Amino acid sequence: MRFTIERDHLVSNVSDVMKAVSSRTTIPILTGIKIVASDEGVTLTGSDSDISIECFIPSEENDKQIVEISQMGSIVLQARFFSDIVKKLPGDQVEIEVYDSLTTRIRSGSSEFNLNGLDPEEYPRLPEVEAQEGFQIQADLLKNIIRQTVFAVSTSETRPVLTGVNWELENDELNCTATDSHRLALRSVKVEPNSNELAFSNVVIPGKSLSELSKIIDDNEDLVDITVAENQILFKANNLLFFSRLLDGNYPDTSRLIPNESKTNVTVSAKELLQAIDRASVLAREGRNNVVKLASLEESSLEISSNSPEIGKVIEQVQAHSYDGEELKISFSAKYMMDALRAMDSNEVNISFTGAMRPFLIKPIEGAAIMQLILPVRTY
Repeated sequence: MRFTIERDHLVSNVSDVMKAVSSRTTIPILTGIKIVASDEGVTLTGSDSDISIECFIPSEENDKQIVEISQMGSIVLQARFFSDIVKKLPGDQVEIEVYDSLTTRIRSGSSEFNLNGLDPEEYPRLPEVEAQEGFQIQADLLKNIIRQTVFAVSTSETRPVLTGVNWELENDELNCTATDSHRLALRSVKVEPNSNELAFSNVVIPGKSLSELSKIIDDNEDLVDITVAENQILFKANNLLFFSRLLDGNYPDTSRLIPNESKTNVTVSAKELLQAIDRASVLAREGRNNVVKLASLEESSLEISSNSPEIGKVIEQVQAHSYDGEELKISFSAKYMMDALRAMDSNEVNISFTGAMRPFLIKPIEGAAIMQLILPVRTY
């Protein structure tokens, strides 16, 4: 195998596939990146058997030559070394040549490296996913959905299914739910199926996979094809294939957690409330699990407070735009509340309370169909 490639294209694609490569894998060859040179261009693959990423670099793009193939072939190179080498190469062009012994020469400018390669035949094949049954979604919208839900997944492995985001497809509406059993994030969006028969109605995608996917896809209006096979989901974007395994197990029925009624409704500036809670949390950090209190005052203002006996206390008032219902005193995790408010793409939010020990709901006044639910903390 022998080809010459533009260094910038190589660096950005290598850093994308590196997101799937783990140094802690039990399969030695998966510590490498597979490189395949064909007539059309160069394909790079990285995998840790949970996530697999394949990036394709075409020979030409917009009438500009990116890759020049002299001899087709394939090789697997140690990912960590290969990635570090290509980032540090001095020239704009990189020449990669593989000899019969799998030794690989990497040349750029006045620099030359020789790396010992691994046999590409031993590299596991990527899952086969039939591409006709699925749906499409804009890349920037997909990034938003991930940002507004993935922070609420559980970090504990005691219930593995809660470390993922549940995607449920019903009547061309995609509902994405994440919960760690102390809070819940829900985002709904209309989607366009590719066919009448959709291959799935309910899957749980690992939160880690979605976080990595969000870093790779472009923030534009290009469409991403999403297809589900037996235990895999495939996201297909421009010159990119991103496979993730799905989590086994039944996701809990979260609809029962969502209150149907509320006793107190408050409309408030998301930014002002976020900043007030952020300031109150400075003293709350020392105490147990970062608790901040919220209480209603006269003339529709809210009191945000935090008290840490060893350090001191903070009290701040935030003016509500509207206040309706019973008096209120409630305590909650400052981190959970701040995460929820940051996920809102709205200047104003509506918060519905059903009592001091019942979950409360946060929704944006305008914009997307987002809902955040937080369980209070018992302090009173």
